[in-house]
Amino acid sequence: MTTGQGTLQYPATKEKKSRIYWRFKTPLSAPTPDSTQKYLWRLRNQLRKVVGASTNWQDQQQVLSERSSLSQYLARSQDDLPAKRMKDSLIEAHLPLGSQPALREKYLNSHNSVRFGRILEDLDCLGVLICYSHTWNEELQSSPLSIVTALVDKIDMRQNIIYPDCDIKFTGHVTWVGKTSIEAKMHMSQYQNGTHADLLDATFVMVARDPENKRAAFVNPLKPVGLEEEAIFLQGEINKKRRVELSTASLLKVAPTAEERTLIHNQFLNTLDTRTVSFRSRILPPNSVWMEDAKLKGLEICHPQERNIFNRIFGGFLMRKAYELGRANACAFAGCRPTVVAVDDILFRKPVEIGSLLLLSSQVCYTEGMHIQVRVHSEVLDPLQPDSTAPPNVFHFTFRLEKEVPAVVPQSYGESMLYLDGKRHFDGAMRNHS
Repeated sequence: MTTGQGTLQYPATKEKKSRIYWRFKTPLSAPTPDSTQKYLWRLRNQLRKVVGASTNWQDQQQVLSERSSLSQYLARSQDDLPAKRMKDSLIEAHLPLGSQPALREKYLNSHNSVRFGRILEDLDCLGVLICYSHTWNEELQSSPLSIVTALVDKIDMRQNIIYPDCDIKFTGHVTWVGKTSIEAKMHMSQYQNGTHADLLDATFVMVARDPENKRAAFVNPLKPVGLEEEAIFLQGEINKKRRVELSTASLLKVAPTAEERTLIHNQFLNTLDTRTVSFRSRILPPNSVWMEDAKLKGLEICHPQERNIFNRIFGGFLMRKAYELGRANACAFAGCRPTVVAVDDILFRKPVEIGSLLLLSSQVCYTEGMHIQVRVHSEVLDPLQPDSTAPPNVFHFTFRLEKEVPAVVPQSYGESMLYLDGKRHFDGAMRNHS
């Protein structure tokens, strides 16, 4: 049977769940009926064991330098690796907010709901472990692969409220595989009134690198079995094609469409002062805000505490900080509490080193009715080399408000491109919810 959109649900037998424990040869506990559920904080420990990482910052640097010897276990081609099935990577993890109240404080926000930024961190961690489950070689003590998040394709919310006093369940598995990349889908539900209610569906794309994270590495091919798995795999191919098409049509590469150009020109005409004949005299239409006045900025110091298993800053941390700034921007813009509807097209262009300064800039780039589209742009600065540059990461969030919000109006051509890009992301998010 299927749960969410495109994720499989296999019978929750004792045998199936216990396989997840001994697969990494570092069982969390003996597979008894009460211990076959994985908790999220244990998954992070499991990831460290998979790659032989240490929990100590100084030891970690030495361990990673020793990982270069694992290169001898890398496959020379994908044909050298055994094919895996979708069920081989199936993982179920639990966040017991209801049954273990001590956990709630970490996840609780000021509105007595769950901090969505924390959920982004958990999804990132789970997605990586799912991919390690797919590529795991039981003959090795540690994986020679460095698997990192390359892209958050989309996260679609199925329910607006995540309750802080009800247990949460995550399930997920690999749904598509290229030569060096892996797509993983995850489903999140919450136990409410005697049943599990759907909360969200997420699609992440991971890439495999060599032990030193310097070059791409091959991953096991995926063998779909049955019509359902073949349909899920085909959707992965469609997702890949869609990402290529969106990249090709990016406003950073090609001009807007004729319809988009007309929209921007009409918007420009609507801001001209009719009392003059000058193109420079601009006035703000009623119930509108200049895009320049819809920004919010922040700065984060990247401490070792936020590192991942490869001594770089954890991608989930970057997503959480970007989301929290974007949400604050939406709240300040609308004057009321926003709820997240969708997250999409988050591309991690380059790892963020420990000690870096993370400069975050949030921009309300499109509004429609009771919705706000926010774009968060992050730049990484090495304080010891201030002239060095790194490709920025960009995050896109769609929020719903409790009331109609003002229109955001661009003034410059650059702002107009941000407006159109925001509209494209908003339209895509709404199609997924229609």
